[in-house]
Amino acid sequence: MDIKQIQQLSSTNMTQVNQLITEQLSSDVALINQLGFYIINSGGKRIRPLITVLAAQAINTYDPKITKLAAIIEFIHTATLLHDDVVDESDLRRGEKTANALFGNAASVLVGDFLYSRSFEMMTELENLKVMNVLASATNVIAEGEVLQLINCNNPNTSEKTYMDVIYFKTAKLFEAATQLVAVLGEQPKVIEDALLDYGKYLGTAFQLTDDVMDYASDAEEMGKNTGDDLAEGKPTLPLLYAMQHGTEHQKELIREAIEKANGMQHFDLIMQTLHETKALEYTQQRAIEEADKAINAIRILPESQYKEALISLAHIAANRKN
Repeated sequence: MDIKQIQQLSSTNMTQVNQLITEQLSSDVALINQLGFYIINSGGKRIRPLITVLAAQAINTYDPKITKLAAIIEFIHTATLLHDDVVDESDLRRGEKTANALFGNAASVLVGDFLYSRSFEMMTELENLKVMNVLASATNVIAEGEVLQLINCNNPNTSEKTYMDVIYFKTAKLFEAATQLVAVLGEQPKVIEDALLDYGKYLGTAFQLTDDVMDYASDAEEMGKNTGDDLAEGKPTLPLLYAMQHGTEHQKELIREAIEKANGMQHFDLIMQTLHETKALEYTQQRAIEEADKAINAIRILPESQYKEALISLAHIAANRKN
């Protein structure tokens, strides 16, 4: 299945999720409505709530609580985007101006806080302590991941393990919660909960690895953000770390300086040449494919259905996407 077929398969339930998101965004404060609606409706594929919906359909446990869970997941994700773009000083996301570029940093941070707090209000309505524990922990881990990434920024000595920890914290953890909690709300046995947890974790890891490849392998129109953003910010992502390990001394020093001084765009062509010569992008892409395969393997125990096939297809898409 391609992404359009997957979206069509879950369209009825995703329409309910989108309606709830719109309802819960409403505020008496006009700026919250303006900025919130702008970021929520800025063209994202809603992958995280989509996997929540599909996972519930795959184990035949869909009910209104799943709709609310999916909306909560999207609110948490959107709040992190608002904060991330301020921290990264980004001006382009999903092919559009970032909220901070249009409304300012202060408004973006505060509306991000509103989305976090609204998501926790909605959590209490589910009246499930484990759901609250998992989502509270996930939100905390995401924040830790962002701080860890900030610490590692401009540090060319970052290890591959540390890099993998960062992407698990900041990206995969929310994917993990998005699928695990479907089993919790559906009162499924632990083996199903663990399977869905692993699916989300590995899918999120594949998604982020591919995102880091796209920073060098896609143009801005395809990707929806500026090419080379990670390089310009001095982020030591896996392609750069691998290239430093396998490049010449001159190439290693070039990348080290690019990370330390965040001046890589001055030498973008040379760094791109290094990435190609060391096959760093191919290595990172292969790691993404391996994570996607783990996600697929994790849900083998689920009953056969078109929804399970959609989850499998999403794993392939996550490891091979271009935008």
